[in-house]
Amino acid sequence: MGARIAAHFANAGFPVDLLDIVLPVQAQRNAAALAGIESAAKQRPVAFFTDSARSLITPGNFEDDLGRVGRCEWIIEAVAENLEIKRSLWHRVAALRAPGSIVSTNTSGIPLAQISEGFDSEFRQHFLGTHFFNPPRYLHMAEVIPGAETRAEVLDWVSSFCDLHLGKGVVRCKDTPNFIGNRIGCFFGAKIAQLTEEGDYTVEEVDALTGPLIGLPKSASFRLIDIIGLDVWVHVLRNLYEAAPDDPARELYRVPEVMQQMMERGWLGEKRGQGFYKRVGKGAEKEIWALDRKTLEYHPATRPKFPAAEAARGIEDLGQRLQALVAGGDRAGHFLWKLFRDFCLYSARMVPEISDRIVEIDRAMRWGFAFKLGPFELWDALGVPETVTRMRSEGCAIPENVERMLMSGATKFYEHADRDGEPGTRYFDLNAGSYRTLAKRPGVMVLSDIKRARNVVKTNAGASLIDLGDGVLCLEFHSKMNALGEDMVQMVTSALEEVDRGFQALVVANDGENFSVGANLMMVLLAAQEGDWYELDLAVRRFQAAGMAMKYASRPVVAAVFGMALGGGCEVVLHAGRVQAAAETYMGLVETGVGLIPAGGGCKEMLLRLGSAKRAFDLIGFGKVSESAAHARQLGFLRESDGITMNRERLTADAKAAALSMVADWAPGTPRQDIPVEGAAGYALLKMGVTLAVEGGYITEYDTVVGEKLAYILSGGRLTGAQKVSEQYLLDLEREAFLSLCGNPQTQERMQYMLKNGKPLRN
Repeated sequence: MGARIAAHFANAGFPVDLLDIVLPVQAQRNAAALAGIESAAKQRPVAFFTDSARSLITPGNFEDDLGRVGRCEWIIEAVAENLEIKRSLWHRVAALRAPGSIVSTNTSGIPLAQISEGFDSEFRQHFLGTHFFNPPRYLHMAEVIPGAETRAEVLDWVSSFCDLHLGKGVVRCKDTPNFIGNRIGCFFGAKIAQLTEEGDYTVEEVDALTGPLIGLPKSASFRLIDIIGLDVWVHVLRNLYEAAPDDPARELYRVPEVMQQMMERGWLGEKRGQGFYKRVGKGAEKEIWALDRKTLEYHPATRPKFPAAEAARGIEDLGQRLQALVAGGDRAGHFLWKLFRDFCLYSARMVPEISDRIVEIDRAMRWGFAFKLGPFELWDALGVPETVTRMRSEGCAIPENVERMLMSGATKFYEHADRDGEPGTRYFDLNAGSYRTLAKRPGVMVLSDIKRARNVVKTNAGASLIDLGDGVLCLEFHSKMNALGEDMVQMVTSALEEVDRGFQALVVANDGENFSVGANLMMVLLAAQEGDWYELDLAVRRFQAAGMAMKYASRPVVAAVFGMALGGGCEVVLHAGRVQAAAETYMGLVETGVGLIPAGGGCKEMLLRLGSAKRAFDLIGFGKVSESAAHARQLGFLRESDGITMNRERLTADAKAAALSMVADWAPGTPRQDIPVEGAAGYALLKMGVTLAVEGGYITEYDTVVGEKLAYILSGGRLTGAQKVSEQYLLDLEREAFLSLCGNPQTQERMQYMLKNGKPLRN
């Protein structure tokens, strides 16, 4: 864990000393620290944004290098969850640290008061808990826990640093067992284990019910334990059982018999090759097998079918889907109702013990466990009065604070409080028995809230225009998976017209899970199968024109990119005047995977940016996707002038600020007419590379067809020699090649396979 925390500080650009124990059997005294860095770089998910970030970490050991702490501004301890080990190390550090340096422990459950007991006041004033959730690069939450004497300015500085530089959602916690995230998360996981035993559900059934269906990650429940390690999960359960003797759900935290047996056999999950699941076979024949809890034998994993759950899966609105699920009388409905019921009741009982506000509990579950809804948001979605009536009918004791809430006439934990076009929210204070205004977080903009408070400037089925204030207009995609179609193209035109009429700049942003997964592949396939070449040609022309209009707009255009920006989504970003990218941005021109080439200006833009047909060919031909925004900059998808935002929640506001900063000096420019291409000679060289690749078994025969089309575009066609061409010339080549490939049955097979299976076909 320490190496992964160090890696994320390095991702943010900060130099780190990583100290670890001296391994007695290793000649290299820094072997433990070096192994940690290597593991962070190689394990999946990888901890570093780029390979070069590793150079910011200097390895060392506790025996030879502990004196380095004297030059550090912030010292983080992430050793084993053992009180004596932690205290022993801190005593050594306390004697060497500089006065005023911040000292924090990454403990996930040991009370801070026990760790800092007996240390001097200056140390205790700068001591706090900073619990990073693993893996720290990817999980949004950092819990900040004050000690008894921690100075307010220390807490504020650490919270701000975690937010701005590390991209974290910071949750302030009390010094209680397992703090907030693991306290509520342990209950949720332990309740699932109990319901699994009581209802005799299989491992596959539980994971089918507790994943994306209910707004949780794909890892669901038992798969998640395999990922984090059964030993880690058992340790957290046992720690909570011992540390919280008065917890109303304490008996849930006894380790189930099946998990004890798995621990004895070393079936700890992915790190040991098997846990609740294991992979069987080799290569393409590899299968996922699941554990039978009763026999402890493995069998090929099945896909459970719950008719009511399958029917509900088609309901897009999560709240409505959850209501439909718990209303069902089948096994899925019974399981989920009991899970949600007890989850909500337990969370309410934990106020004010672990948190004075419901807000921190909800944020902890969303940010630390990637839940779509925290427990109180879930309760609102299910309907508080309705579910309380059902709970009472089942003999459940309703927490006194919730009873007081209902008696006051309140029926929701959260309610909108918009005023004068500004979005606002009120939450119910379960201690005071009344609503309180939820303070705004400066620098955080939520488009759905702005739309609710101000209405939209213009909208259609796939996109909307939103007034962000201060003269900035926002173009928002909101189709399924933000796939791009005619709706988006039309709205680009409308957006640029609106900007010319009364705005200073345009931001392209949205609040989806990904910026855009690309063009609407289904529409392309249908048009190709029906031979509707005129409409397909027109659609490509319009998309190209939209990109060029953005690139040479009369006002600055900034793309706020995050998550996946693939294919056409990547091309939209490439045509923005500037980009503000979330640190976790995965950009790529991946069209070759479905037998196509980029036709919205992607080939043209990468040729312009990279200045090399060969480099552009390697990038596009192999469908390379960046592993972070920093990596996207290395690949050429982002420029040095483009910004990177560590905290995804701040992205839209940062993009707005970037757009405003460009207004005074903005000059739109004109389309390029002087792009150098190599002609027939360049085409021959690229084609030779394609031939060698197929002979080496790296690509298929049909990949050569696609590759030669790409080579033709990037070389400028079979011109007699090196020449200079216009952007429009290259766009025409892209469009012609795209339409030609669409007419090939093998490309249509690839498109159809991708739509059906979600992965490329190597035909």
